[in-house]
Amino acid sequence: MKISKKTDYALRALFTLVQQYSQGRPISIGQLARRNDVPKRFLERIMLEMKVKGWVTSVMGKQGGYVLAKSPEEITVGQVIRHFDGVLSPIGCVSVHQYERCNQEVACRFRRLFLEVRNHTTGLMDAATLARVNDGKPVQPEEVYSMDLIGGAGI
Repeated sequence: MKISKKTDYALRALFTLVQQYSQGRPISIGQLARRNDVPKRFLERIMLEMKVKGWVTSVMGKQGGYVLAKSPEEITVGQVIRHFDGVLSPIGCVSVHQYERCNQEVACRFRRLFLEVRNHTTGLMDAATLARVNDGKPVQPEEVYSMDLIGGAGI
């Protein structure tokens, strides 16, 4: 699974807003863009989409900007990915909403594995609220390059 730049940027902005949530102060679009290394024009469109979804709201005025419209416990990473990227399925023949028929479905031996990947991934993403993920710690390089994962090849 690989998420789009749009989803990546949306998540960056949302986690910045989560970190400000308890203070209740809005963050300007310029600050959001600078803090997250996101093109401002692109982020403006993303923020408008998230406003329509009810995840963020805008505050007008000199000290205005964006704040979360919902508690960080009410928004999941799965919701954000589905909104911007459509599905969490690794292949079309195991997707519910973007199903793609394959002429090998009845005999396919690896389809079950990808169904399990879909189910596991969906479960993880839907359980990952912004609050829970924000409470986690950053990933360390040794975790990414673990030799336990087939020497890191192709990951």
